[in-house]
Amino acid sequence: MGQRVIIRFEQAGATFSDRVAVEPLTLTLSERRIGIIGLNGSGKTTFARMINGLVTPTNGRVTVNGFDTSSDGEGVRRQVGFIFQNPQNQIILPILREDIALGLKSRRLSAAAVDDAVDAILARFGIEHLAARRAHELSGGELQLAALASVLVTEPEVVILDEPTNQLDLRNRALVETTLRGLDENVLVISHDLDLIGDFDRTLLFHESCLVADGKPGDVIAEYRKIAAS
Repeated sequence: MGQRVIIRFEQAGATFSDRVAVEPLTLTLSERRIGIIGLNGSGKTTFARMINGLVTPTNGRVTVNGFDTSSDGEGVRRQVGFIFQNPQNQIILPILREDIALGLKSRRLSAAAVDDAVDAILARFGIEHLAARRAHELSGGELQLAALASVLVTEPEVVILDEPTNQLDLRNRALVETTLRGLDENVLVISHDLDLIGDFDRTLLFHESCLVADGKPGDVIAEYRKIAAS
């Protein structure tokens, strides 16, 4: 089981030009599995990106285990991994094994240590057979596992996934869901797939740039259905 991660928003919000993307909010996140839901454009993705410093707060502050996302981006990125909605876009090198190793290059590890770490993460996800494949040769579910391996090889404490089951068929969705449920790391998932986050520890609902509900998935999802039907 991963270590407990404390994420704090202290009157933190984000504005792009004259558009408020996330209204200032104060909250603490420490649960192991957290879902983030809301209509398109509600602010949920901006909120998640504020956690790893992809978006810095316009006002207030965000910290992850005490590291400030505005002033200590490197410290935050060691704590938080992020997998984008299209994982193919973050696989940089053509061969999967090389891409996974890339994240370790800045750590001044020996070649043997890098090889061992890559072997271990491939084995963890059961994708040793994909090591020599190119990204365009992978299925949707395999791409998600490849992106997870590339992020988790650097051993972050928390991983954020943006729509991990988007446009996946039932087989690949089941593969991703099973993998997420088995992760030791703390997980935050942005998703329209309500079944995926139905048994999470906590769910946040965003609407029109505001956090409007925060609690157990059943209650928050019920509130979301009301908003979506209005």
